[in-house]
Amino acid sequence: MSIRIIDSHTARQLPWKNGKGVTLELAIAPPGAGLDDFDWRISSARVAGAGPFSHFPGIDRSLGLLSGAGMRLHLPEQPSLRLDIHNPVLSFTGELDVQAELLDGPVQDFNLMSRRSHWQHRLQYLELQGQQWLDSSAVLFIYCCSSAGLTCTRVDSAPIGLNAGQGLLLEDEVGPWRLTSQGRSGLYLARLAPATAGQEVVC
Repeated sequence: MSIRIIDSHTARQLPWKNGKGVTLELAIAPPGAGLDDFDWRISSARVAGAGPFSHFPGIDRSLGLLSGAGMRLHLPEQPSLRLDIHNPVLSFTGELDVQAELLDGPVQDFNLMSRRSHWQHRLQYLELQGQQWLDSSAVLFIYCCSSAGLTCTRVDSAPIGLNAGQGLLLEDEVGPWRLTSQGRSGLYLARLAPATAGQEVVC
């Protein structure tokens, strides 16, 4: 059981697997794992130009948009995928040869990856004004990406405030959790659960 506030401004900076950029590692399991042996990983990266994505065999990936106009992902023998404010989450497998094309300048992305033999995940974008209740899951990461900020509260705990660029990582913590925003707040919810045949991760 664990509750941690994670700040992107102090996150560890690491090179991409293909060496063509830098990523901010927000959380990884198990602790100390590398790019070839993690069970799941949450990160953020600035994409400044067109180019290939790194290969991650055995990994499922979901991508969110934090800033910028967005990008188009070209996949082999499949229709391209567009990541923008109207379609803020994309999912694909790490084995694919993916080429990124920027729509209009650099972007900052949010990246959730999990090893499909061990974990299943779901990434969801929400715009919250007021409050919403969240059920618990094995791992839940709440990431605030707008200046309005968020307050996260559980019945038996003190409120936890999040500003833009901060996330709350909950591992095996029983919910429900109440999210409250005084203005309109954008956030990403990353949910992970152990992989089980026929199981889906639901929000």
